[in-house]
Amino acid sequence: MKKALTWLKDNGVAYDFHDYKSKGVDEGKLRNWAGQVGWEALVNRKGTTWRQLDDAQKDAVRDEASAIALMKDKTSVIKRPLLEANGKVLSVGFDVETYTDLFSAK
Repeated sequence: MKKALTWLKDNGVAYDFHDYKSKGVDEGKLRNWAGQVGWEALVNRKGTTWRQLDDAQKDAVRDEASAIALMKDKTSVIKRPLLEANGKVLSVGFDVETYTDLFSAK
């Protein structure tokens, strides 16, 4: 997150930050995102929260519905940052090249 926020600031890109770890995220938003990029892209399987889950909890995440239930319950398992504009997911995770491509016309 820090790298993404720094990149946006350094490149003069205006943004609204929604901290879904503290403010939460509704199921409709998660379904919308999953419909656009797939639920697999949204679940951060490399993060601390995922690693702290027991095997039964990990094994239970098999489809969109189970992934959304987990992301609602443990929002820190959602891969960050997620860039969205006008309801469209632009990027999941931070990559300098992707951000440069997205905002090169700005």
